[in-house]
Amino acid sequence: MSAGMAVDRMVQRSAQVARYVPLVQRIAQRIRARLPANVDVADLVQAGLLGLMDALDSQSGDESDAFISYASMRIRGSILDELRAQDWLPRRARAKEQSIGRAMARLEQHLGHPPSDEEIAKDLGWTISAYQAALRESGGQILYLEDLAADNDAFVGRYLRDAADDIQAVLVSEEFSRDLQRGIGTLPEKEQLVLALYYQDELTLKEIGSVLEVSESRVSQIMRQAVLRLRTTLGDWRDDGL
Repeated sequence: MSAGMAVDRMVQRSAQVARYVPLVQRIAQRIRARLPANVDVADLVQAGLLGLMDALDSQSGDESDAFISYASMRIRGSILDELRAQDWLPRRARAKEQSIGRAMARLEQHLGHPPSDEEIAKDLGWTISAYQAALRESGGQILYLEDLAADNDAFVGRYLRDAADDIQAVLVSEEFSRDLQRGIGTLPEKEQLVLALYYQDELTLKEIGSVLEVSESRVSQIMRQAVLRLRTTLGDWRDDGL
């Protein structure tokens, strides 16, 4: 390859990457909105760019809907791989998240309806402010890597069919999609609305706050609480834990 051809290809690749940087930034910002405050969006963008370049290596980057969908999947996967590698959710926060999940499952069985913030906090012996702080520290993830560990019957027996399966394989499975839709249908009305506005209408947390006349931080809490309720449904948490 001549030097001129090499330069041309480098320029072409740079132009392709620059064209899709806004896509990487949008995906990184949406993922960042569900993460603890210590996660830097710039780190997520950097990881997402690696996924973008992998997508460009595999396909032409022709701006078709098919390529954008494929690139989005690779960008998101690259960011999630980086987050898992960094173990971004502290163990103490994960323990609190599991305690909240078990309390939700326990109270829903006892009360016959999704428990309120106050009922969950009381069951845990926490103040409402301590409960809301724990929500802010939670990861906001439907699935974590350890959910697919071989000894985790809550998830493995229901969604994992092969030892080579990973989180992506579970997320796209018919069983998971069916149970997720069913779980969303059991959420309190406000939590269903927030999820719909965020994932279907693609509003920002700030925009959702304006619609509901609450603060952006309160919207974030509602989203995280909804996700924890869904985890209790999908994982079938009980008092003996996961």
